[in-house]
Amino acid sequence: MSKKQKNSAPEIGFEVMCPCCEASLRVDPVTRAVISHTPKPVARTFADMEAAARAMREGDVRKESIFRQSVEAEKNKADLLDKKFAEAVKKAKEAPDMTKPFLRDFDLD
Repeated sequence: MSKKQKNSAPEIGFEVMCPCCEASLRVDPVTRAVISHTPKPVARTFADMEAAARAMREGDVRKESIFRQSVEAEKNKADLLDKKFAEAVKKAKEAPDMTKPFLRDFDLD
């Protein structure tokens, strides 16, 4: 045996790739247990810091726009609820009189 083979530990188990997350799993064949787990390397989202800073600024603009829209919606909320209530009252007045019993087809038999 060479020196390299004596000093290195024997490999335990076998390695498989997870089909879902593409992680590397080392499995012991005797106990059928996962010995180690190595997650898939995460790709870099941005090439450099300038691109990341630009994306952050664009995200801030988008957040500010969404906030302004929600503030406007909150200002008009009372008017919208009043209109919905008026429409519901109108529908309730047009509904048939519920004091009379409702006749079903088999009640007439």
